[in-house]
Amino acid sequence: MADAVCRILRDGSLEGEHATSVTIKDSVDSPFGPIVFDYIFTQLSSFISLKKTQSQGIVLVTFSRSPSFTLELLKNRGFDIATSHEWLRVLDCYTDPLGWKERLKEHGAIKPSSTEASTYVSLCKDVRNMDAMFSLILALGKGLVGEGKNRFSVAIDSASEMLRHTSLSSVSRLLSNLRSHAQVSSVFWLLHSDLHDMKAAAALEYISSMVATVKPLTTSTNVLTENNDNISLLEQYYKRGHFHASLKRRNGRVRVMIEEFFVEQSQIKFKTISAVENLVTQSLVPKVQFNLQLSDKERSDRAKVVLPFEHQETGKSVQIYDGRKSLTNGAPVEYVEKHEDSSGRGEIIYFRDSDDEMPDSDEDPDDDLDI
Repeated sequence: MADAVCRILRDGSLEGEHATSVTIKDSVDSPFGPIVFDYIFTQLSSFISLKKTQSQGIVLVTFSRSPSFTLELLKNRGFDIATSHEWLRVLDCYTDPLGWKERLKEHGAIKPSSTEASTYVSLCKDVRNMDAMFSLILALGKGLVGEGKNRFSVAIDSASEMLRHTSLSSVSRLLSNLRSHAQVSSVFWLLHSDLHDMKAAAALEYISSMVATVKPLTTSTNVLTENNDNISLLEQYYKRGHFHASLKRRNGRVRVMIEEFFVEQSQIKFKTISAVENLVTQSLVPKVQFNLQLSDKERSDRAKVVLPFEHQETGKSVQIYDGRKSLTNGAPVEYVEKHEDSSGRGEIIYFRDSDDEMPDSDEDPDDDLDI
């Protein structure tokens, strides 16, 4: 199912639609969001490098880790670093996010350092200015794919770091502008949900077309209480969890998928849980006090019921029940017999619902209204 998230980002958006967007959420109980982010980033990068995706390049906006970490990650996953500059650009918001180092260099307080991998890394010196950051991202993307209809993807390794430096409205505006730009195919970001209030998380989820959440198998309190002396069980708990993904379809429906994951040597592996999706789907259906399905016996009994206005064409004249008396109480029933003349025209005879019905009740009840 994590691969399904990667494929959705790979396919991008249709012409005239906003870019596909994914929020990756984690918390202190299951802090594996960065590992999931790395998995999705490397998978999408593989599609892009092999030219199997709508995007022709990817721009990584790094807040929580240095660009050298990205190079090492790609190298360990088997990418050719020498050719990565053809499809990858990095906006470095980690090295000097507020421009302090630049000011110290100007005053001679520190010595200038060589820029690492300057061929594909650009330095952002003020992460508080979201408009300038948007322009930098677009400039890097267009430097990869050029102008026109060619598209690129955007990955932001921590929206939580962005929210540390600026307001929620500024971050939301940046993400919305990226989604609505014609050359952006897909965008995804990482969010540490327990660092923010519900309003911030809800706002970023609203912008997303998919929300991927990393959750623990059980509550950490239970694990620590029941397995206080069992270190191996605690280690297994902190290496495993559930990966929930909620996809908003174009028809308005939401599809929920769940997988189990296991982290080993800084790599993550996913395993499908059988019948989990059916259980989740059933839990989304509102509980009612009656059964929505019919048994075989109930279907058979329903088929045997003769409806009041149903006739059997037994050779007799067609008789239509007028609805005034029950068919089952044994009382005589009044019918209207239908005859056809030689011209084939029939006759309709009207019976009142009851004998005490007022004569003027046949008239339009709204005639006396001043409409």
